[in-house]
Amino acid sequence: MEALETALGYWEDALAAYTSGLTGGVALTSQDEAEFTALLQRVIDDAYSLQDQCEHLFLHQHSVLFRSSSVTPVVSEAAFEHLERRTLTSASSYESFVSASGDIADLRDLEEFDEAQYPLYLAALKQHEDGGIPYRDVRAERVRVASDVEYVCKVHCIRLACHLLFAQQDTKQFFADAGRQIIGDLLVRAAKDPKDALQAYDDMLDFLTECDWGEVESELQGRGVKAITFYDVVLDFILMDAFEDLENPPSSVTAVVQNRWLSNGFKESALSTAVWSVLRAKRRMLKYHDGFIAHFYDVSEHLSPVLAWGFLGPDENMRELCTFFKDQIVGLLQDLFSFSSVRYTTVEELAVDVMNLTRERFQVINQKLAL
Repeated sequence: MEALETALGYWEDALAAYTSGLTGGVALTSQDEAEFTALLQRVIDDAYSLQDQCEHLFLHQHSVLFRSSSVTPVVSEAAFEHLERRTLTSASSYESFVSASGDIADLRDLEEFDEAQYPLYLAALKQHEDGGIPYRDVRAERVRVASDVEYVCKVHCIRLACHLLFAQQDTKQFFADAGRQIIGDLLVRAAKDPKDALQAYDDMLDFLTECDWGEVESELQGRGVKAITFYDVVLDFILMDAFEDLENPPSSVTAVVQNRWLSNGFKESALSTAVWSVLRAKRRMLKYHDGFIAHFYDVSEHLSPVLAWGFLGPDENMRELCTFFKDQIVGLLQDLFSFSSVRYTTVEELAVDVMNLTRERFQVINQKLAL
C-alpha cells in the first residue's frame, strides 16, 4: 500500500507536468494528447479505487481478515466471492446483487406473521428474492431482528422513507440543526470550545449544498456505502462504525488510558494525538482532498478525541454521557427496525414514524446534554 501511494504520487505529478506543458510546444497531436491524458487519468482513478479496496480489506477493523476464527472462518468462500465481485465489477453492476444469508427462518414461516399487515416489507422481500438489495454490512443482531434477510429488507424500506423525508426542506433543516446542537453540547460538556467544530460542521453543510453529488457518491461507494441516505451515511457508516471502533480500540490506546502511573491530562493528550494521527493517515489516502470525506474528517478532528476520551478515559461523567448518547442512537435503530414501533405498510406511513421517533430521541438527547 505504501508503494501504491508512492506510485500514485508519481502518476499525479506526471499528469500535472504533462498537462501544464501542453502549451509549451509538446510534439503530440491533439488526438494523441487527449488519449494519453485520458489513459493516465484512468490509471490514477483505478489506483485510487484499488487503494480504497485495500484499506477496507487490510486496515479496516471489520474486514473479514480480522474476524475471530472461533466465530467464522478468517476468509470464507462467500467472502472471497464478495471481494472478487468488488474487484472485477463496478459499483453499479452485479455487486449490488449480493444477497443476505438466511440461516434463520424467514418471517413468513412464523404462524403469527400476518403478511397483510406489512405490504411495504413484503414488497422489499420480493425485490430481495428477485434481484437483490445492495447492503454494506449486516447488523441484524445489533438492531434485534430475526434474520439477515429481515435486516436487508428493512434497510431497503428505511431508505425509501429517508428519500421521501429528505425531499422536504424542513426535514433537512431539522437534521442539520439537530446535528449542530448535539455536537456543540457534547463539546461544551467536555469543557471544550465548540467554535471550530461548529465552523467545520457548517462548512460541511455548505459543501453539501453545492457539491458534485457524483463525486460524493463515488467517495462513499469506495467505502462500501450503497445508497446516499441518512440511514446509510450518518447512522450506519458514520455513527455505528465509530461506536464499533470505540468498542474495540487498539491495544496501544488501551495501554495508555489504563496506565495508572500517567496523569489524566497526559492520557487525554496522548489519546487525542493518536486520533489525529489516524485521521492524518486517512487524509493522505483520499481521492478527493476537498470532498465530503475530507470535510467529515474536519469535524472528526474536534469530535472524535472527545468521544474517545469519553468512552475510554477515566472520567466517569463523560463516560456516562457518551454511553447515554450511544444507547440513544442504538435504541433509535432498534425502533426503526421493529414491526411494533414503526409501520412497514407504506413509504408515507413509515416516513412519518421514522421522523417522529427521531424527534423523540433528539429531545431526550438534548435534555440530557443540557443538564
